[in-house]
Amino acid sequence: MAVEVGAKETTAEARRVPPTPVSASVPQIDLGSGSQLYERLGQVGEGTYGKVYKARNRETGQLVALKRIRMETERDGFPITAMREMKLLQSMCHENVLKLYEVMILKGSVYLVFEYMDYDLAGVLAHPKLQYDESHAKCLLRQLLEGLRYLHKKGVLHRDIKGSNLLLNKCGDLKLADFGLARLHRRGRNADYTNRVITLWYRPPELLLGETKYGPEVDVWGAGCIMLELLTGKAPFQGQDEISQLEQVYNTLGTPDTERWPGVVDLPWYHLVRPKEARPSAFRERYASLLSPAALELAEQLLSMNPAGRPSAEEALEHRYFSEKPLACSPASLPCIEGDWHEFESKQRNKRRHGAASTTNNAEARAVRAGTTASGRPSGSLSVESSQTSTAAKRSYDEVAAGLSPTTAGGDASAASPEAKRTAVRPYDASHGNTQAISVTMLDSSTAVDPH
Repeated sequence: MAVEVGAKETTAEARRVPPTPVSASVPQIDLGSGSQLYERLGQVGEGTYGKVYKARNRETGQLVALKRIRMETERDGFPITAMREMKLLQSMCHENVLKLYEVMILKGSVYLVFEYMDYDLAGVLAHPKLQYDESHAKCLLRQLLEGLRYLHKKGVLHRDIKGSNLLLNKCGDLKLADFGLARLHRRGRNADYTNRVITLWYRPPELLLGETKYGPEVDVWGAGCIMLELLTGKAPFQGQDEISQLEQVYNTLGTPDTERWPGVVDLPWYHLVRPKEARPSAFRERYASLLSPAALELAEQLLSMNPAGRPSAEEALEHRYFSEKPLACSPASLPCIEGDWHEFESKQRNKRRHGAASTTNNAEARAVRAGTTASGRPSGSLSVESSQTSTAAKRSYDEVAAGLSPTTAGGDASAASPEAKRTAVRPYDASHGNTQAISVTMLDSSTAVDPH
């Protein structure tokens, strides 16, 4: 076949032009020049990827969530966590999984357009006036387990179950969100995954001990933590680092042994963080007065120290807890909150409140130094005792973890740090598997998202 002399130059020049999606699954949408498709109404989230905004579609009036992926400083292509989220969400369709509507590409940024959810569970649980009774908690837990059952049947591990990733709308629907750390999982495959995933308070003990071969049971542990948080109002394990997190788990569930957890001594970090003395489980003693017998039994199973002892999400849904009274209420019967209430907004309110308190305290401190109180009265004598404390140096858990995390070709070391690995963006091939079409909109500078 004859080849033109200028073909190489043409091909090289073509590479400099941003690709236009041509797949039927990701059609280009011409919005016309000069229009602004989405009006940004306010920020509702923030993370290492960028920011999440509440927005309104100017054409339809539909509310959406815009997840902005920062690209201005990216040198090596599209963030792999965002790419992973896009690909996985295309393959899923379930009432308890957040819907991805489309992807918009604008100068310097990529926007993922999701259905809008009014609250997240972390924000709702921090609400000063809202309280869930057991029928409400049971409804939310059931929806969480329904979502996990769907994911696990499709071979997907979420790997970041926590309150801020469980979204709610005013109809009471709960949906799993944020699939940036999710991975496909096939039973029988001997693949290593990173153990540096899952927010610390919801991370299971096997990952804290260095396990790299795991499955859906890591999400089930997170569901157990959420269950106790719903029923008691606080997360059961609130460590400041991996070692203190393990300490809290041991204080509640007892120290692991080979009888309850065969193979635990073979985990990479078991001997590094092994407690000096054995402790019995205090779980029933701690929660028996707070939970019904059936709830206590289910929570204890979900939070089994031995991963093999945890039920699947499907098995958990069959537990007698869900058939005893009070029965789970319907989602529509869940208490409703005026306005939006996400963890981000809750934290912003707390910052403003603490900032006001700090201003008052600073005024008091200045008055004390001046010899008067803020009200103008002379201050009493102020005695301040200072002491210096020292602690013995110890080997850094993080250094050990960094040295032992898997980096094999079949592994998942990139997820340990979202910045560790990048991949070039390309349209997702919908011909593989059962996928839903996600449109990619290439926006010019005039077809912008309204920043106000």
